[in-house]
Amino acid sequence: MRDVHLASIDLNLLPALEALLKRKNVSHAAADVGLSQPAMSRALARLREVLGDVLLIRAPGGGYALSPRAEALAGHLTGALDQVKAVFQPPSFDPAQVERTIRIAGADTHTILLAPALMAKLAEDAPGIDVKIESYGPDLIQRMETGRLDLAFAVTTTPLPPGARSETYASDNLALVMRRDHPMAKNKWTIEDYGRWPQVGISIIGDAGSDMDAQLARVGVHRRMALVTPSFMGAVAAVAQTDMVTTISRVFAQKFADPFDLILKEPPLPETRLDLTVVWSHVRAADPVLAWVRGVIRDAARETMDIGPSGRFPAGRKGSKTPARN
Repeated sequence: MRDVHLASIDLNLLPALEALLKRKNVSHAAADVGLSQPAMSRALARLREVLGDVLLIRAPGGGYALSPRAEALAGHLTGALDQVKAVFQPPSFDPAQVERTIRIAGADTHTILLAPALMAKLAEDAPGIDVKIESYGPDLIQRMETGRLDLAFAVTTTPLPPGARSETYASDNLALVMRRDHPMAKNKWTIEDYGRWPQVGISIIGDAGSDMDAQLARVGVHRRMALVTPSFMGAVAAVAQTDMVTTISRVFAQKFADPFDLILKEPPLPETRLDLTVVWSHVRAADPVLAWVRGVIRDAARETMDIGPSGRFPAGRKGSKTPARN
């Protein structure tokens, strides 16, 4: 038996062969696979050459019949083609059958705002999927590239691995947050006031700097970071009992405005939009479980956080309160 080298065979001939063996007619086989009759005739000639067999022989009563070799091929060709097709089809899965821990780099804001809706959906549709929210850390890129970290909520200063994929799921705005009886609570807050009052800064990857600091620097204003913390919840608690202020997610701040007796002002900054973006490595781009989980996170984010293209809550939105105007 001679060896067959797949590299020398045009695999496009296989659908033509399947149709010919099924139809036993060149014209009908051509119609099945979308070829012209001359193209199918050329395919038949090539198949006869490759297989060393006539494949179709004229029947005594007219038409064609399968040769003995073709009869043998017909018995397992369809199954073989199905296996070949399966190689190129994206993997499918049933969320209810998955048992896996998804590791996500994020801050306490993501846990507080998104975890309730995310975990409720997983409990209903994928009870075997657990979620671990991890800190960012200096080794973020390495963890993503080696698969030790599946996803990351991106902030402006988040380092991204080469070829990283990302998608923005919701939009928020920054809010200037202070206690209700703060000396500036009833006064207009100007951009220069950022240099006059102590601030609480958030550092979740080891650097409290942000786009906001770059905006302030362009007008010659420098913030004094009296407290730097990795916790947004800690920032809220700190400003509730001091004259410090902080500038954080409006959605997050509104959630705790009443319990901590806080007011929210619109920062006098050129840019206050705050997007929620999820990042993953290109190495995991084809993972069907992660694709499904990203969809669940997207739905949770849009339900919980999205405040529309204007960056402001629509009038009368349930659960929102009119923030103090600066």
